[in-house]
Amino acid sequence: MRTSPFTKFQIPAAAILAATAVVSFGFSGAVSAQEKITWRLQSHWPSASSSFKDSLGRLQRELTACTKGRMVLELHEAGALFPAKEIFPAVKRGVIQMGTISPAYLPETVSTAGIASGLPFAFRNVWEVSYFHKHLGFEKMIRDEVAAQGVYYSTDKVYPTEMVVKSPITSLDDFRKLKIRSSGALQRFLTAAGAAGSYLPGPEIYPALSTGVINGVHWGASQGADSMGLYEVAKYHVKPALNIAGTDAFIINQKELDKLPPEIRKCLIDTLDEQFWMRTNEYLYLEQITLAKAIKTKGVKVNQLPPEVLDHLTKVALQQWEDEGKKGPASKKALATLKTFLADLGYIK
Repeated sequence: MRTSPFTKFQIPAAAILAATAVVSFGFSGAVSAQEKITWRLQSHWPSASSSFKDSLGRLQRELTACTKGRMVLELHEAGALFPAKEIFPAVKRGVIQMGTISPAYLPETVSTAGIASGLPFAFRNVWEVSYFHKHLGFEKMIRDEVAAQGVYYSTDKVYPTEMVVKSPITSLDDFRKLKIRSSGALQRFLTAAGAAGSYLPGPEIYPALSTGVINGVHWGASQGADSMGLYEVAKYHVKPALNIAGTDAFIINQKELDKLPPEIRKCLIDTLDEQFWMRTNEYLYLEQITLAKAIKTKGVKVNQLPPEVLDHLTKVALQQWEDEGKKGPASKKALATLKTFLADLGYIK
């Protein structure tokens, strides 16, 4: 019986195992690099809200396209997993990877939150707020404060916040009769000005308004009011805006963000940065056409606040600016930057 020449060359078992390990490791790495990543995102917007579809829907589509389907956002509407004010703690603890909130819901440790949610009667145009956030550094100020708690922060869009009320405001007495749904800095402002401001989560607003528990609300401006059905029971849309601000934001658990493959993380951050400009411009356009349609088809009327009410609200607003600036070094710096900017625009002396 002849012996095969190959039997002369015996490969050590250890070498075979090592080679197998290298191949297996390389194969495993390639699979994990292409593994589908699914994140849970809890929103403070009800599914009926225009922003649930227009902001979250856009982000979900753009992120899926950028990552070629490797990252998917699983969207949950307001109250599905947590109450609105529990979203930040849940993201901070890593219970969920991502959420949307209003900065009004941020804990007291974020001193710039009140300025982020909008100082009343500060800005007059949307572009001014965008410039303040992106060119004058306010976005970085609040992002740095939130980062200290292990959370990444990104403003969704800038837009006006305007009230809808069941009866027109024609005098200061009318204003003081308001029982209005509000939140954060605006709730404190409206209460200080003489109205009765109280917080209600999104899903509870329509029932409270229709039954008279409240007689006014702000939920964005015309798009928010229309998408939530508020014009059915509140026919007066109040102008001017209470504020113009980055009233909605995305938050991400920083450890989860750091775990993402570099190319996926870049897609997410770049998509969020682009979202700010795309949604801000889109929102302005949709505001105009939504209010015009509501006036034409739903009997909505624009209620311009009378001079005595505007004068009163402006005085109260200026005091609140100072109060927000006293909350910490970051808020003091932010308010100083804001005042300099508004002075340059000729709005204040």
